[in-house]
Amino acid sequence: MPETIRVFAGDCTTTFEGDRTRTQRGRVAVVIKPDRTTLVHDADGYQPVAWLTRPDALTVETGGASETARTAGDSEPQSASGRPSGLRGGQAASNGTAEPSPGPREEAVDDEGFGIVARAGDQVLRVVCHRAAGRAEYPVSEAGVPVGSDPETGEPLVRTGGDVRGVDSEVRYPLPRGATVTDGSCSDCGLPTIRAPAGETFEVCLDRSCDSLDDAVRERFDREWACPECGSDLRIIRRGGRLLAGCDAYPDCETAFAIPAGVVDGECDCGLPVFETDRGRRCLDGTCERFVE
Repeated sequence: MPETIRVFAGDCTTTFEGDRTRTQRGRVAVVIKPDRTTLVHDADGYQPVAWLTRPDALTVETGGASETARTAGDSEPQSASGRPSGLRGGQAASNGTAEPSPGPREEAVDDEGFGIVARAGDQVLRVVCHRAAGRAEYPVSEAGVPVGSDPETGEPLVRTGGDVRGVDSEVRYPLPRGATVTDGSCSDCGLPTIRAPAGETFEVCLDRSCDSLDDAVRERFDREWACPECGSDLRIIRRGGRLLAGCDAYPDCETAFAIPAGVVDGECDCGLPVFETDRGRRCLDGTCERFVE
């Protein structure tokens, strides 16, 4: 189910209690993000009147109904009116965030208005609505840099940090460290291709199940180097979520080195390869005492 962002609008009194307590009233729009971040905007500029980022607890009351979302272990929060407010009819998800409703949807709010309380430690953001103007709920996703689309569904794909994600679904492709998304596409599945430095620069499919970076590195560097401890071949393996050059004599010899995000550029005095990375040159053994720049 997609995450949603909620918007409440009306004539409200906003009170922030914390290092600097202040109270303001006016026609505002209250934005609640999926991570419970709550922002109160008025007519002026881009800065919110008040906000609380990822509060520990959030209570929303509308038309006599109440829903509460809080981080596990937090004490029972108070409602907008100051009364204890518990969960109502499964409206809070088990992971501590309010279960989103499918959207988009918009509806008028009657004169009963709404109340919102967000708490983070000693900070409290309280919004009490006197006359409601409306509310809305829309599906949202993390915004990222466009990198293409899914060839089967046409869904836009964006890069967000270390992932490529679908805009409309939960599809997710983790990126290897140091990888960049190219303008090309995979000849087998049509997804974008990536360039990933792992000893040399490899161009493979975004989908690891279609075109494996591990296989490309293994084909190029398996048994290419010798273990500095026992002289056995170093094999390209994946262990604990990391791509390694591990000793072929394992478990008798447990020597293993993580493959850096860089390209091989010379040989260290210890006999292992030197890698050129975005952080400078280094030996395959990151703790090597014989490596000299």
